[in-house]
Amino acid sequence: MTRIHDFAAIGAGPFNLGLAALTEPLEDVDGIFLEQRASFDWHPGMMLEPAHLQVPFMADLVTLADPTSPYSFLNFLKQTGRLYRFYIRENFYPLRAEYNQYCQWVAGQLPSVRFGTAVLDVTYDAGVYRLAVSGPDGPEVLLARRLVLGTGTSPYVPEAAAGIVADAAAGRGGVVLHNADYLARKAELQQQRSITILGSGQSAAEIYYELLQEADAHGYQLNWVTRSGRFFPLEYTKLTLEMTSPEYVDYFHGLPQHQRDHLNKTQKNLYKGINSDLIDAIYDLLYTKSLSGMVDTQLLTHSTLTAAQWDAAAGTHILHLHHGEQRSSYTLDSEGVVLATGYGYREPGFLAGVQDRISRDSAGRFEVDRNYSTGVEPGEIFVQNAELHTHGFVTPDLGMGAYRNSCILREITGREVYPVERSIAFQQFGSPTGIGARADVGTSADMGTSADVGTSADVGTGTDVSVAAGVSA
Repeated sequence: MTRIHDFAAIGAGPFNLGLAALTEPLEDVDGIFLEQRASFDWHPGMMLEPAHLQVPFMADLVTLADPTSPYSFLNFLKQTGRLYRFYIRENFYPLRAEYNQYCQWVAGQLPSVRFGTAVLDVTYDAGVYRLAVSGPDGPEVLLARRLVLGTGTSPYVPEAAAGIVADAAAGRGGVVLHNADYLARKAELQQQRSITILGSGQSAAEIYYELLQEADAHGYQLNWVTRSGRFFPLEYTKLTLEMTSPEYVDYFHGLPQHQRDHLNKTQKNLYKGINSDLIDAIYDLLYTKSLSGMVDTQLLTHSTLTAAQWDAAAGTHILHLHHGEQRSSYTLDSEGVVLATGYGYREPGFLAGVQDRISRDSAGRFEVDRNYSTGVEPGEIFVQNAELHTHGFVTPDLGMGAYRNSCILREITGREVYPVERSIAFQQFGSPTGIGARADVGTSADMGTSADVGTSADVGTGTDVSVAAGVSA
């Protein structure tokens, strides 16, 4: 008899890996997890030695759903003989390389996760999805009643930089790279006479700090360019952290589509800001280096890249920049260019055969229900880290992964396997409904407040959320 899995999860980054770990103890649930990479490796291009997560260790794969799980980060430390060292360190934030090792440790214990297996095509017939895959044993067809899409995000290249990226890839330009490839190409980058980093988040700051430390030894001139008005810190106060809550997701999901899109443009420093300690460390390093004279570096704000080209005769890139506040334009020459410009979701090509099974919004994006389902039939197709436009800035947050997986398992099994929190915040995000509150009928339009809800800043836990380019979430 042909085996039909309860669900097939495509991609095995942190979010689907967490789902695999939470599914493993459930004897009545049959899930299979497919990952095209040969093994788990999370952001290998950004494994800088001192870099750490921007969320505490409790935001591991399982703890916030099941603190007793054998796949917790603390159990990983215990089993690898590092628990007391972590305790003595007195720092809640695991090193990024340490988190990667933890995920590899979990992945190695889960027989449901199949690495080196690429999904080529998906079709649907009579209530069953047919997945054509290619794995270590060659091509095969797998069957499943549901899909969980965790294919992750890909490096984002601004349109203004697309030309120099294409030229560099074709061997007719200079050194241009996305930060996803930073470590692999760091030595090549440091051979350039000048380096410019474009970006405003944690990755840009980490690269700038490391290159600044080593600038004297290599003799390059270093620039950091951001279109933001300043180098914004990650907003990490406790009442702001309450926005990573079921209540805020409820609130955000209930807003009209245009309002959600507006908020996503204005909340970026809630998840894409820079760790404040790193900002201070950069300043302290600049101050220390300035004791020997002016540091050969520029930090440029309000500056948007509008065009770029490679000047072969001069052996340098010409970056065209526009200063947003002054409304003036200028150029910057730089031999090396690092695009620390983030990641974006790219819909996988294997979904071409099941487009009629996917619900869409007016912009053609996944229309994702509150329960993380995007199928035309409820509970048929689920998404991981592809619902920023419907669920808000908490979408890529590692700390919300266990919550989302608890919700997905509840929909798949029809029961609450892991208790799903519904109310954790002290604050209310919508109009108050408690004691002493009453509706002020007909005044909101006159007061002009409807478009101002929640416009606090620019979105993020940035570096800690996106997964390796176009592979898994």
